[in-house]
Formats: sequence, structure tokens, C-alpha cells
Amino acid sequence: MKNALPATPRGNPAKRLTIAAFISVLAFVLSATASAGPITVELTADASRPAVNDLFRATVAAEATNDTPAELARNVNRLIGEALKTARAYPAVKTQSGSSSTQPVYSKSGKIEAWRMRSELTLESADMAHLSELLGKLQLTLAVSGLSMQPSPETRKKAENEAIVDAIAAFKARARIVADSLGKPYTIKQLAITTSGRITPPMMRAAAKSMSYESAPMPIEAGDTQISVTASGQIELP
Repeated sequence: MKNALPATPRGNPAKRLTIAAFISVLAFVLSATASAGPITVELTADASRPAVNDLFRATVAAEATNDTPAELARNVNRLIGEALKTARAYPAVKTQSGSSSTQPVYSKSGKIEAWRMRSELTLESADMAHLSELLGKLQLTLAVSGLSMQPSPETRKKAENEAIVDAIAAFKARARIVADSLGKPYTIKQLAITTSGRITPPMMRAAAKSMSYESAPMPIEAGDTQISVTASGQIELP
């Protein structure tokens, strides 16, 4: 009688361990493949449109020095009162009182030897011609301490809307370049729009000098403001 070979015990631990390891590796590979997901690419595109500066703001000031604060205040207030009276003839110009301050003037020994007062008016208008004419008259007694210009809200909004359309079109054009280079379609995952404006400094042309004391309009060039829009976001490629 031939000797029988020993039977392999059911449920061999080594064999079960090998199968379990294979299943674990397979699960890891499948998980890694699934988690890879689509390709994400970040893009940015810019566009700008000019907006005409059609809103003007100016600051005029009366400034004087006197030994007596009361006399000083009377002189400065008189100048401001006359300026307000002149400005009332220009309803297209919005006029309001600005800041006013009085400061002591000290001598070398540290004692107060005089007083200096400054009082301001602010002017705002969409009518450049009327504001220019008014400033010319006010400059006979007051100093123009500030002048700024910018697009009105309506003008700025129109330029922004046009620049937004341009920026989105530029973003989509860049996305198409990336997708075509990889031979894949794309979808926009995220998109953000930001706006900014670079104001052109106001130009005040020098007026011809005259020996008379008659006023002349203050020459101004409005210029424009570049309204910039940035479209930034992410696209996905499968």
C-alpha cells in the first residue's frame, strides 16, 4: 500500500495572507486612480477701457496771518463769504464749506507773535466750463489748493462693464489655448472679477499773464481714467 501524501490543511494562513495582500494593493491602486481626478489649471487675464473724467472737484482756501485772532477771523471769513456769494451765480457747481483752522505762529524765543488762519471751500461739478470760470474768479482772492477729476459713477460703470466683457473673453481665449495644447476639453471651475482705475493726473495749463486784475477761466484738461478689470480663476480638464 502506497503511502498517501499529507493533505494540505484547509485555510492555510500563508495563502490567506497572500490573497489579502493582493486585495489591499488592488484597492490602493484603484483608490489612487480615482482620486487623481481632473487636471486643474489657474489662469489670469486682464483688460482695460478708458473712461472720460467728467466729474471735477476743487478745493480753494483763504489763508492769512494777523496779530489779533479776532481781526484775522474777520478777514478770512469775509473772503470766504465773498467767495460763496460768487459761487451762488453758478448753480451747476456744488459748493460747501471745508475745513477751517487757526494756528499760533511762534517766535524764536517760543512766544506767540501772530496767528495764522486757513479756511477752505470745496467745489464739485460735472460742468468743466462753469467750474473753470468760477475758479478763475475765485483765484483773485483765494488759492486753489487741490484739483481732482474722475469719471462720474455712470461713466465708470459703463467702462467697467465693457472691460469685464473683454476680460472674460481674454480668459476664455487663454483657457482654449491650454485645452487645445493638451488635446482636452475644458470647463470653468472658478472665476473672479476685480476692477481698478488709474486716474490721469489733472492738467492745469498756464494762463497768459495780464497786468489787469480781471479774472480769466482756469484752463483745465480733463483727460481720462483707465478702468482695468482682471479675470482670474480655474479651469478643469478631464
